[in-house]
Amino acid sequence: MTLSGGQAISNVWDGTNTGTTGDVAVRSAPYNGPLGSNASTTSGFTAAGDGAVPPANITCTSP
Repeated sequence: MTLSGGQAISNVWDGTNTGTTGDVAVRSAPYNGPLGSNASTTSGFTAAGDGAVPPANITCTSP
């Protein structure tokens, strides 16, 4: 995802992040283990900054 200027991730749960501002990737945490076929998972984050502009370019991919 891409965070707007002035926004920064302060906490991530059920995942690990690379970066806290700008372009940020969140991957499944190692302790979550692999997902089976057609399975789903949830992770989340909190961020500080201007909340009027949502993150952009949010995508999900499988490794």
